[in-house]
Amino acid sequence: MEQNKTSRYFKYAIGEIILVVIGILIALQINNWNESRKSKTFETEILTQIQANLIKDKITLEEIASNFQKAVASSNKILDSKWTDQDKDSLKYWLGDIMQFDRFQPLTNAYEVLKSKGLDQVQNKELRFLLGTYYDDEAKRSIESIKDVEEVFKNNWIPIMQKEVDDAKFKSFIIPKDIKLFTEESLAKNILKINRDNFNGGKNRINQTIITIDKIQEIITKELN
Repeated sequence: MEQNKTSRYFKYAIGEIILVVIGILIALQINNWNESRKSKTFETEILTQIQANLIKDKITLEEIASNFQKAVASSNKILDSKWTDQDKDSLKYWLGDIMQFDRFQPLTNAYEVLKSKGLDQVQNKELRFLLGTYYDDEAKRSIESIKDVEEVFKNNWIPIMQKEVDDAKFKSFIIPKDIKLFTEESLAKNILKINRDNFNGGKNRINQTIITIDKIQEIITKELN
């Protein structure tokens, strides 16, 4: 200080501080870049897994919707039939379409991993919304609609089948002991009408769920590309 070197030391200290700050900022930038890269890698991997799960879910739902449509069509054939010999021969196959049920359990493993990490790992806001819509709402509603059909099968059709059916093969044919059970007004025909509505409602619900899956798949494909 006596030699008037204070200014030089001060400038040197400032320079050291600036270098340290620059080093810290560079380190933070590199760390942020690494975290961003890891996050993007995770997003890509999880969306790929979700897409694979949704492909399988859609195949299952389309099959169930097709079965429900067959059940509705066969119910209409029975309820509107003029009961020609050909109709009587076809009755066992129509009943095979109707006296059946399906089950659905969506593949949620990838979505659960995403939720544990945070949905904000997915950058696309619309995609985040649609994923929540599918897994937390529409898939559950489809499960309930499908279960409604199973409940009718267990609670209504099984007791009738135990008393009134000679032979049966699940989802193939049902041979009643007496076709009057369906050609005339009866409890079975009333159940048939109620069950037709369940099948129809379930089919509509499933189709809406499939539309959501298609929207998600479209966005995921764009994101991955």
